[in-house]
Amino acid sequence: MQFRSTLLAVALAIAGMPAHTECLTDQQVADLIASYAAKTPAANPQGLSEEDGACSRAKVNTLLAARLGAVVGYKAGLTNPAVQKRFGYDKPTWGKLYRGMLLADGAVVEAAFGARPLFEADMLVRVRSEAINQAKTPMDVLEAIDQVIPFIELPDLTVLAPPKLNGPAINAINVGARLGVTGQPLAVPLTRGERYALLDALRDMTVVLSDDKGAEFGRGKGSDILEHPLNAVVWLAQALAKEGLAMKPGELISLGSFSPLVPPKPGVKAVATYYGLNGALPVSVTFK
Repeated sequence: MQFRSTLLAVALAIAGMPAHTECLTDQQVADLIASYAAKTPAANPQGLSEEDGACSRAKVNTLLAARLGAVVGYKAGLTNPAVQKRFGYDKPTWGKLYRGMLLADGAVVEAAFGARPLFEADMLVRVRSEAINQAKTPMDVLEAIDQVIPFIELPDLTVLAPPKLNGPAINAINVGARLGVTGQPLAVPLTRGERYALLDALRDMTVVLSDDKGAEFGRGKGSDILEHPLNAVVWLAQALAKEGLAMKPGELISLGSFSPLVPPKPGVKAVATYYGLNGALPVSVTFK
């Protein structure tokens, strides 16, 4: 009798617990990707835990790969405290980049390139060595990359209500990765002294996002990203390791936003300029 009473108490306790939303179902993910392809807003992922967000992202990535080709790298998102504040989340996130996402400097792109299109000043680095996966400092990262690349990211928040996105939901939509425009690569120097100078320049640079007439959309410092932009790669290495993943030589890593997220308008040319980073040329995109 006592045993039955205990079972009944446990059953009642479970019944009284709040429902837990699990990983997005296959159908929910298929609907999300269908909306992504049609450039129409999708339903917001709701109530996801950290694990649910990661599981959902893995399902989303499987379908994106079928559409966009091979993985060419990773995107670290929410690495800027200002962007974290916008989404009410206190840690970075990550997504995958695919071959079909990357465009050349000067690309002309439809202003309505996604359901919730935006643009921002960003930066890529190219992996030289698998040692990057053990990086603990910005210098460790610098020694494991061979290029720093100006980059304007064109993310798509893709859902009906972007302000209601949180960290796990942002992970579930692959951190909004859609397109990006790559500039002229800047080679990492060979001597240690030059590398220290580059480290300082990356931290202290001012990145300005403007139109082609000089009117600013926004600006930021290198140190706005986790105190040093290469710390985004340190964080990413640890995050990927938790899921059994690793960066590979030749892959590109997006570090995050140096500027506010801006909605594009037809006829606007956006230019990202990296003041204080010697040798870095501006990168631009025009919206039609």
